[in-house]
Amino acid sequence: MARTALPHDAKAGPTKPEVRSVTLGKLGLDGSDHFVEVGSCTGAVTIEAARHAGSVTAIERKPNRLEATRKNLAANGIEGVELVDGEAPDALPGDADALFLGGSRNYAAVLDYAAETGVDRVVMNVSRLEVAGDAVRAFRERDLFEEVIQMQVSTGYELAGATSFDSDNPVYIISGGST
Repeated sequence: MARTALPHDAKAGPTKPEVRSVTLGKLGLDGSDHFVEVGSCTGAVTIEAARHAGSVTAIERKPNRLEATRKNLAANGIEGVELVDGEAPDALPGDADALFLGGSRNYAAVLDYAAETGVDRVVMNVSRLEVAGDAVRAFRERDLFEEVIQMQVSTGYELAGATSFDSDNPVYIISGGST
């Protein structure tokens, strides 16, 4: 995965590089896909998706976060991403092939959209156990569920001339799509 510069903070996120890598692997994007991110925040996932998908839409309801997305896209030389100041599901386009939910706000309504419009691939990242359980049920109820994985990354650092590790909180990556 290419390096991603994220010089502009959005007071939330960004999705860690290792988690982005697995998320993008689950999405399996190619040049014919229209990728949509719900809750773009820093734009970290949007940037990575724009390197693979044919078209990209980033939806963000908070203007300061949408601006962080815009600035981080520019810092990475990414052009052509449609930025939407709005809230899902109302702001969702009707032709998404792959959909990523980086947060849990309105996720049930977004999953309804995915099921109704036949979105091929849907991935949702969740950090809270209770939300993960509810989200898995919501995926199943809409016949979108394929799998859930729990991912925890530990990053090495130098300690007294040797290597120790700092652990990030686990992330649940829920994936599936219309069949």
